[in-house]
Amino acid sequence: MKFIVASLLFFLPINSLDSSKLVDMIFYGDEFDYEIRYATPNNFIGETLYDCPKCLLQPEVARAVWEANQYFCEFGYKIKFYDCYRPLDVQKYMWSKVPRPTYVANPYGKGSIHNRAAAVDITLVTLEGCFVDMGSDYDFFGRSSHIDNFNFSAEILANRKLLREGMQKHGFKTVRTEWWHYSFKKNYSFPVMNEELPCNG
Repeated sequence: MKFIVASLLFFLPINSLDSSKLVDMIFYGDEFDYEIRYATPNNFIGETLYDCPKCLLQPEVARAVWEANQYFCEFGYKIKFYDCYRPLDVQKYMWSKVPRPTYVANPYGKGSIHNRAAAVDITLVTLEGCFVDMGSDYDFFGRSSHIDNFNFSAEILANRKLLREGMQKHGFKTVRTEWWHYSFKKNYSFPVMNEELPCNG
């Protein structure tokens, strides 16, 4: 029954984004944890960039994330979201502040997969919502965030491995410099979007 209810969510449009039919992950209730950093000043810019803490994704991407979360639950963990869909104007502002393509996608090229609602920035927490150590904070721009850095404890390496392998099993790709970033395999098949987050819906 749980699977049937969750599947129905992929046909629910977001009022102000009807053309995109993005899925608001909050429909899953306590299936996930949330800490949407760009809706707060606790981020690498130090400013609030979103009007509300929404996590919106393409329907196919949302389904894959949900399935990945079921996988993690078997090990006693669940996904915590840091970022999902990001309007292109926000990407441009980020780039104006930190024009470093190693960490911030150039909005004047292909842009970020976040602008296509086909990428997630995530970590794992326990099913009770407790912290899981990944070796660095989210959006830390340095070597300790790189997925090819193995200079960590066995526990941290195991945590990263679980996150990486679980997401890869469900159709997501990594980027070398950010352990938290996962792009869906069909990322460039989705259009770049610049609609504001639907904060009233």
